[in-house]
Amino acid sequence: MDAIIITPPRGKKPVVVELPSSKSISNRLLILNALSYNARAVKNLSDSDDTKALYTALHSNASLFNVGAAGTTMRFLTAFLSRIVGEWVITGSNRMKERPIAVLVDALRQLGARIEYLEKEGFPPIRIFGSALQGKTLELPGNISSQYISALLMIAPVITNGVTLKLIGDVTSKPYIALTLKLMEQYGVKAQWEENVIHVPEQTMKPPRQVRVEADWSAASYWFQIAALSGLGTKIILRGLDQNSLQGDAKVAGLFEPLGVNHEFVGEDLVVTNIGGGVQHFEYDFTDQPDLAQTFAVTCACMGVSFHFTGLHTLKIKETDRINALIAESRKLGFVFSTNNVDDLKWDGKKDPVTGMPIINTYHDHRMAMAFAPASLYVGEVQIENPSVVTKSYPGFWNDLEKAGFSMIYR
Repeated sequence: MDAIIITPPRGKKPVVVELPSSKSISNRLLILNALSYNARAVKNLSDSDDTKALYTALHSNASLFNVGAAGTTMRFLTAFLSRIVGEWVITGSNRMKERPIAVLVDALRQLGARIEYLEKEGFPPIRIFGSALQGKTLELPGNISSQYISALLMIAPVITNGVTLKLIGDVTSKPYIALTLKLMEQYGVKAQWEENVIHVPEQTMKPPRQVRVEADWSAASYWFQIAALSGLGTKIILRGLDQNSLQGDAKVAGLFEPLGVNHEFVGEDLVVTNIGGGVQHFEYDFTDQPDLAQTFAVTCACMGVSFHFTGLHTLKIKETDRINALIAESRKLGFVFSTNNVDDLKWDGKKDPVTGMPIINTYHDHRMAMAFAPASLYVGEVQIENPSVVTKSYPGFWNDLEKAGFSMIYR
């Protein structure tokens, strides 16, 4: 399947969506389960590519692991294998080989890890000679990917003397760090986080009797987007979400209120409704929710809401340079975005004429595909290239769109 042409539904009908499990929670629980030697399986694991890659690696007798485009798997495995006796090699896709890992490798080396770069210095693939590690205080930039920090925190309890992280400057994606520490608590791990210092002592991990993964709030964001773009009265019922979620992207529900989308938990279901109205200009700092930026950029533009988003510095080292990918593909819808090319994205309402059906490139990025698919509600139809990229986090996305009344032509 090379492309999908998407046409929006005719009319409105209530839509019920069974959301996928959280990839972020699944991958953390898999590492924690392995570290604590828990024989009980994690329930309701994500069926995303990233989680499958990590699950396969942790249950394999191999010494070479190809994680493809799975960023969390690359980072979490690097830390995990550094303390497992043996010789290990981790590689990935061409894009993975362009995503830096030096900050994590340098930190692990300070703990006594032996890690070699096999191609380009500072980037995968890497060779790890796993052994016992010695804890100490590490200083790290606060604005690095939270995946580096989470990778170090999760192995900290099983390192001699534990680990203290001193984060210098502003801390990026605090909710993901908090998520990691909360999940570690389920395994009996006690940690202290005061201001920019996180201390995890050496301690015995105690696996819980059962661990279950909640649904993914990042996946829910696309249904909020569809509600926003579908017009007054649209109702969507989302299943599997935790009202008291640990996920930072649960913030999405409140963030869509200024765009005229209401939400309410009814029993265990989240009912999302377009009530109309909304702001003419939207500003937000996405430092804590970077994975929502693409959704909001496309939504705001299609609604005619000018915006200025900040806190986007980590978007440049994701599956693609998401800032410039957004600028390029939104231009095909007629929207002229701008950026300081560091950490922001802006739209002042400027439009160019559009002729023909927009053909959206996805850059091997699942969130590009899912954020632009609802734009069919604005332009009438849209073609998404390489649509299979959604398997990275939401394999059932296209099926769910069809169930919601969207028409698909597969090419």
